[in-house]
Amino acid sequence: MSSCPCGSSRPFEECCGPILAGEPAPSAEALMRSRYTAFVRHDLDHVERTHAPEIREDFNRAEAERMVAEAEWQRLDILRASEEGDAGQVEFLIHFRRDGQELRHHERASFRREDGRWLYVSGEINPKGEPRRVVKVGRNEPCPCGSGKKYKACCGR
Repeated sequence: MSSCPCGSSRPFEECCGPILAGEPAPSAEALMRSRYTAFVRHDLDHVERTHAPEIREDFNRAEAERMVAEAEWQRLDILRASEEGDAGQVEFLIHFRRDGQELRHHERASFRREDGRWLYVSGEINPKGEPRRVVKVGRNEPCPCGSGKKYKACCGR
């Protein structure tokens, strides 16, 4: 048995193999892993059929085939995965080599479950984190640490 390309450390036959063969993915993360594996194995039919219907016609098969042929896939890193009801998000990094260069693709992908099947809906390339918020505290205002003292006499020294 060969190890699954998705990086799960499980055999392909027990990991992405059944999903690529047509079984529904149990989670948005599992679908993302299987889509990566499909690129590695040049199975673009899986990539195309796991697109949500509204984006399916935007899939550029010729461009995807060219990318698959030129890339040397190295690994997939799942950074975050979450699900709420029938919606899921997976943030990931794909490491690959093309034209002698080490490259990576960073994306936060959105997924939707329809009729028990997860589908890729959209992706944000190089997503930014939440903006950092700083609250200014006046010197004579109560200290935000909850001590009951004025800020200038507590944490503002």
